[in-house]
Amino acid sequence: MEENGGDKMTKSTRSGRQLMHSGSMRRCTAAALLLVSSAALMILSANVPAFAEWYSGAVYPLAVNSIGRISGLFPFSVSEIGIYILLTAFFVTLARMVIRLAGSRTGRETVATKPGIAGQTAGKRTGRSSAAIFVSWLSGVLLAAGILAFLYTACCGINYHRRSFSEEEGIVTYQYSADDLKEICLWLTEEVNVRADEVTRDAEGLLVLDASEQDGGVEAMRKLAGEFPSLAGYYPKPKALILSEILSYQGLTGIYLPFAVEANYNGDMPAYDKPFTVCHELSHLRGLMEEQEANFVAFLACTGSERTDFQYSGYLSGWVYCMNALYRADYESWQEVRGMLDEKAEPDLTANNAFWDRYEGTISETAERINDTYLKANGQADGVQSYNRMVDLIVAYFHDMI
Repeated sequence: MEENGGDKMTKSTRSGRQLMHSGSMRRCTAAALLLVSSAALMILSANVPAFAEWYSGAVYPLAVNSIGRISGLFPFSVSEIGIYILLTAFFVTLARMVIRLAGSRTGRETVATKPGIAGQTAGKRTGRSSAAIFVSWLSGVLLAAGILAFLYTACCGINYHRRSFSEEEGIVTYQYSADDLKEICLWLTEEVNVRADEVTRDAEGLLVLDASEQDGGVEAMRKLAGEFPSLAGYYPKPKALILSEILSYQGLTGIYLPFAVEANYNGDMPAYDKPFTVCHELSHLRGLMEEQEANFVAFLACTGSERTDFQYSGYLSGWVYCMNALYRADYESWQEVRGMLDEKAEPDLTANNAFWDRYEGTISETAERINDTYLKANGQADGVQSYNRMVDLIVAYFHDMI
């Protein structure tokens, strides 16, 4: 009876190991296919611009209209929660694997002390089980990585190689003079001053948004699409991250997370940053991945909005970028224009600087270097400096209008 029971246990163990091995192989195969497909699509889009253009116009909108609509049903960032779940699962399964490996080694040592061939055989079986446990865990990690890589490629990566917004709309940048830049800064100062007195403010003189920045961002982008048809399409509401402080430590006002096709922003930052940021992130949902392009579209969307608080955010954000450029080009002109800004706008600038200064340090510097490397790897040669190239687009687009 004991021998028969032992035979049954052996058969059951072998069957379980075969299933584990089979499952691991299937997961590894699926992961390999996803990773290879992702790499192939990125190489193809980088070397065949027509493919990236076709994909961005014909296939990517399907992702926005399907994945984006589903994730848009939730009031929170699905991507953010998903990332937390994946990280938790990674560490929990890692700890579980280590515990199981430790247990299997203990079992092997105990069995191995039994004399004869049976003890040696049992030791070998336990050794195979240890390898199977590790391979099973690793195959799960690789499959998760493959899925994330494919979602990134399909909902973000390929779009880095499509035509830019300025190319589509015939906006050509040129080498402008410091005087040209000064004219733009004077114009922006006038626009900020007009609205600085019209927006709602709290007791400390800080901007208070008239309504939700989420609804306002969608409305502003839809309105802009009436002028630029390439921006037409479905816009899910942008969402503030639950743990926005993570973005603050990275020096980020917002982030586009392609895994659920969501525009996310930092809910902790000063109010004047929010309208401009949500429009910036929403522009990524139209496949505009270059940061200067997203900034420029955000500027157009905010300044063209029917809401005064959005206009103020757009003009003040544009003013900051252009004034920084003027500071480098002509300090005396910068001093002259800087003194013309309405004092009612000063609390917003002061609060903004104070907020970001709190998070200056090793983490923000490291995050900036990572972001710089990421942007350069995706064809933006200027890296994080590409955000500032919005100034070139503003000068090119508005210089003849003012």
